[in-house]
This record gives sequence, structure tokens and C-alpha cells, in this order.
Amino acid sequence: MMPESPKSPVPIGREATFTKTVSESDVYLYAGITGDFSPNHVNRTYMERSAWGRRMAHGALLVGFISTASTMAIADTRDGAEETPVAVGMDRVRFLKPVFIDDTVTVSYRIDRFDATKRRTIAKAEVTNQEGELVAVADHLLQWVRNE
Repeated sequence: MMPESPKSPVPIGREATFTKTVSESDVYLYAGITGDFSPNHVNRTYMERSAWGRRMAHGALLVGFISTASTMAIADTRDGAEETPVAVGMDRVRFLKPVFIDDTVTVSYRIDRFDATKRRTIAKAEVTNQEGELVAVADHLLQWVRNE
């Protein structure tokens, strides 16, 4: 008989969604926090001359929205838990289409698998805009660290 593999600290298949309209203030606050004042994000005149015709949100801001969905997906695992979840990275992050100021994005986050040896959950994240177009994807890794 095969030994039972350690159980995932969060159910495989668990999903969460997060929806937000990206405002001009979101973009400017993010630029101020990070120092990324690329004209793609903060210069209306510059971007009006571009092929896109308008300013776009930072891709890393979308990564932050993925983190929000992650927190929502595992919220019930914290109270009285034997392990603390810690983000250890994102793999295969791709920004497929620009997200513009005033676009509404939805992050769909799904726990896809559990690596018992490394004590990691791997989730698939997809970000779509208000037209249902896929604008970003990533694999999100959470390390489950045993509490003392």
C-alpha cells in the first residue's frame, strides 16, 4: 500500500476573483511608490502620439492585483493554522495586452497543485479586462512555512 501524500493546506481547485477599475490615481500612486514614472504611464501627450493613444497601467500593478486575489483565496487558512503562507514568486508572468486607465480588470485565481516536498501551492492567475480579453497571466507560488 502506498503511503498517503501530505495534504495541501488549501484545497486544490480553490478559486478567488478580484475586480477593480484602474484609476488615474492608482497609476500615479504606484508610480510614486516605485519611482517608475515612465511616460507610458504618466504622460498623456506622449502616449496620445503612440499606437495605443492613451496611458497604460504598470504591468507590476497587475501583479499586485494577483497578490490580492491570492490573499482572498487563502484567507480562511490563517486562524489557528500550523503553517504560515508566504509568497515566494511568480513564474511565467506575461502581459498580453495593455491595461489602460479606466479599464476594469478581473483576476481569476485558482489553486492548481501542491508540491508536498517543497510545501508549495502553485496557482494559475488570469487577468481579463472588461471586454473579456486576457491581458495577463502568471503562476503564483506560496510557500507554507511551519509555525513554531
